[in-house]
Amino acid sequence: MPSAASGGPAPDLLDIPGPLLDTTMDQLRTLVLVRELGTALAAARRLGREQSSVQKQLDTLNRNFARLCGEPLVVKQGRGKDVLFTPSGQSFVDLAGRTLDEWLDGVRDARRVRGETITVGTTRFTLEFMANAGEHVAEEFARRGVEMRVLHLRTRELLDALRTKQADLVCGSVLVTADGAELDGFDVLEWRRSGLVLVTNLPPEVLGERRIDVGRLPSLPLVVPNSGLISGFLGAWFGRDYRDELDIVSEVDDVRYGFDLLRRGLMQGCMVVTRGVGEAADDGRLPEGQGLRTVELVDDVDPARQVLVGAFARRGERDGCAAEHPLNLLWSALERENERWKGLLGPAEPW
Repeated sequence: MPSAASGGPAPDLLDIPGPLLDTTMDQLRTLVLVRELGTALAAARRLGREQSSVQKQLDTLNRNFARLCGEPLVVKQGRGKDVLFTPSGQSFVDLAGRTLDEWLDGVRDARRVRGETITVGTTRFTLEFMANAGEHVAEEFARRGVEMRVLHLRTRELLDALRTKQADLVCGSVLVTADGAELDGFDVLEWRRSGLVLVTNLPPEVLGERRIDVGRLPSLPLVVPNSGLISGFLGAWFGRDYRDELDIVSEVDDVRYGFDLLRRGLMQGCMVVTRGVGEAADDGRLPEGQGLRTVELVDDVDPARQVLVGAFARRGERDGCAAEHPLNLLWSALERENERWKGLLGPAEPW
């Protein structure tokens, strides 16, 4: 899979080699880094340059700015001290940062349209699916020199990553109602829809039912996430102040940590998870869930909500690209992988 894992959108300031920047843009980049890092030495180290080179750029900018505006950009504070930006200098460096951001957005758009790069986002639980699809296109991407970057996203970040153009395609889970209005503006490759389940370490004599209604949740000790998909359900069921309505024994920011709390017996209670995660715990694919049991959670609140697991892209963008564009090739690979997963193709079926 020809990808480079990345914690954010690409390319950033340091991804653009100096020779590809004209003198002015390179000076602006240097100025922004000096403001972010504090000194010319720190900026030089980040850029892999000599301090004298960065200091020369800073002095040139300072001199030209003072001649044009009557005030220098920066005031030297002495050896070892951070550069002090004047009020006018602060305003200018803010403008420089916005200018560079817009320029980099243009570079990203141009590379994406030309099919030179593609950025995909995936949650931890859909990474394997994306990796399997990526194997189908790896040889073609390598032959054409297509760069594929992968972002690790949390569920709550998926659609926003598309809206802000951090990613061109994402895989994961979203909360939807029957009319699917939440997905207006997106192409959707649906893998499955499901509800939620409870994972619990409570003994059968305390919670013996195989299924319970949502209305029972306030009577149970709960481990809940502090944000994301599940908190979206809880907010829809019990309102924005759902924390006041429920008996929350622990809030976690990672489902694996919640599993560990229950499995180790540090908390006695239940954790609301998607059906897919519950199934993975039941059949051993999620080791953190060993020793716990699942109880079906029935959504008896109108309108009913579901978890939709799939792949998503900005609506209309694929139609504007040729069939051989990396976005369409990867989307087709995900469709084929979805068919394979659903058992419509034999395991030995060639790509």
